[in-house]
Amino acid sequence: MSYRIAPSILSADFARLGEEVRTVIEAGADLIHFDVMDNHYVPNLTMGPMFCEAIRPHSSVPIDVHLMVKPVDALAAAFAKAGAGLITFHPEASEHIDRTLGLIRDAGCKAGLVFNPATPLTYLDHVMDKLDMVLIMSVNPGFGGQKFIPEALNKIRAVRQRIDEHTARHGGEIWLEVDGGVKVDNIRAIAEAGADTFVAGSAVFGQPDYQAVIAAMRAELAQSRRSA
Repeated sequence: MSYRIAPSILSADFARLGEEVRTVIEAGADLIHFDVMDNHYVPNLTMGPMFCEAIRPHSSVPIDVHLMVKPVDALAAAFAKAGAGLITFHPEASEHIDRTLGLIRDAGCKAGLVFNPATPLTYLDHVMDKLDMVLIMSVNPGFGGQKFIPEALNKIRAVRQRIDEHTARHGGEIWLEVDGGVKVDNIRAIAEAGADTFVAGSAVFGQPDYQAVIAAMRAELAQSRRSA
C-alpha cells in the first residue's frame, strides 16, 4: 500500500502561503490539503477558489480540496477551474450526490465523499463506482487543531472493508483519507486501521522543522507496513 501525507494549509502562515506550500513539498508532502469552509455548513470561513488559483503555481503536487460548504456544485466547478486535483464534499451537503460526483470528474478532477464522525456510511452504497477517495473526519469539521476521536478507527476499518470488496470485484483504486488530529504518535494506528492518505495541519505547520515531522510520520508508516 502506498501512503500519502497531505499537510493542510489551514494551519500554514497565510502571510507566506506560496513559500509555505513550496517548503512543505520540499519537506516531503505528497498532496496539499485545502480546507474550504463557508460559515454555513460549518462554523468557520476560510479560503475560496482564488486562493487555490494563487497557490497552484507554487505546488508541484496535486491540490486536495475538501469542501465543507453547502450547496456544493458551483464551488466544486470553481475549484476545478482554479487548479484542484481532487475535490471531496460531504454527502449531506449535496442535493444530488451522484450528479455532484459526476460534475467533479467531468471537470477533470478526482472525486470523493467526506464522512463526519456521526455521518452514516450508507451514502456509499450506490456510488462506489464514481469514487476516487473516501475521507473520514476524525474530528467534527470547522476548526483546526482538534484532538483525534478514537471511534474514527472503527469507521476507517469499515470503509477499508468496503473499498477492498469493491476493488476486488471491479478493479480501480479508491484512496482512504483521514483528517483531524493526525500526528506522529497516532498515524501508525490510523494506517493499521486501513487509511492510506493522512491530512496533518498543526502537526506539520505547527512545528519548526516540517521535514523532520514528515520523516517521523513516514517512519511510523513504515513500521505499520512491516507489521501488516
